[in-house]
Amino acid sequence: MVMKFLSDNAARVHPKVWDAMKAADAPDSPYDGDALSRSLDDRFSAIFGRDCAALWVATGTAANCLALSAMVEPHGAVICHREAHIEMDEGGAPGFYLHGAKLLLANGEGAKITPEAVARVIDPIRDGVHQVQPHAISITQASEYGRVYRPEELAALARFAKEKRLGLHMDGARFANAAAFLGGNVAGGAAQAAGEVDALSFGMVKNGGMSAEAIVFFDPAMADKVRFRRKRAGHLQSKGRYLAAQILAMLEDDLWLDNARAANAAAGEIAAAAKGRLLHPVEANEIFLISTAVERLALREQGFEFYDWGDDAARLVTAWDSREDHVSALARAISGL
Repeated sequence: MVMKFLSDNAARVHPKVWDAMKAADAPDSPYDGDALSRSLDDRFSAIFGRDCAALWVATGTAANCLALSAMVEPHGAVICHREAHIEMDEGGAPGFYLHGAKLLLANGEGAKITPEAVARVIDPIRDGVHQVQPHAISITQASEYGRVYRPEELAALARFAKEKRLGLHMDGARFANAAAFLGGNVAGGAAQAAGEVDALSFGMVKNGGMSAEAIVFFDPAMADKVRFRRKRAGHLQSKGRYLAAQILAMLEDDLWLDNARAANAAAGEIAAAAKGRLLHPVEANEIFLISTAVERLALREQGFEFYDWGDDAARLVTAWDSREDHVSALARAISGL
């Protein structure tokens, strides 16, 4: 039996998302003029308790890069962690969408950055046309190592960004997992997870969606600018109601949080079995397991699929639909190493 813990990108589409797409299969205005797309602003505003403007796109890469395009000029730069997804896993897309703008890389434990880490990157930059000037900060929630920014950490970054007149973007590919970890009521947990960012890439696909992600702008004027850039980038789909339907289905009755809680709980069970083998604390749905090549082979021979993480660790990812028997089997296998 094959038991997959490769990526939450491989998870099934939630049945309620399929149902919503079927219900949207009726004539309506094209592009984003349909009733479902027009309702996104109000829906996200209700979740976050503040005015928002939301746009759909098909991929997380497009969400990140289009959001940043509202903050960064071609001669500017984005400060991010050196292991951020926009640096390591987006194939140069930021440079493409931002017309040559640069990524400046900061360090930080658990793939998280602090105001001090950003300052170490930007303080040596001279003010003038001869050096690339910083325009924005991008952080990932939860981080590439599954670590969650706490509200006080986000508040500190937001204050720093405002002081330095920098935009603040959040890559929320696993935003739901972070919000579920922080707990509280829906609006409170989501607001804490977002902090005072200018734009949020609200991940859906990893959490039960099919082919839709949301860009949430907390400054609606940014959305007006990005509408043009979305079209130019080829992401203004003619039947946008199907993307909006997916997003609304995920938001309905807090499905996005329920799915994230399920994925987090599965990761927690595996983490409990790992004991002293954890490379990082498990705060979302990723487990980084310290293990030898022989131990990883032993797990694979029992049917578990996952990625190696360098020579001395494995990355295991749970999802909303991780089977309980597979999770329990993996926990037992890790305990028996």
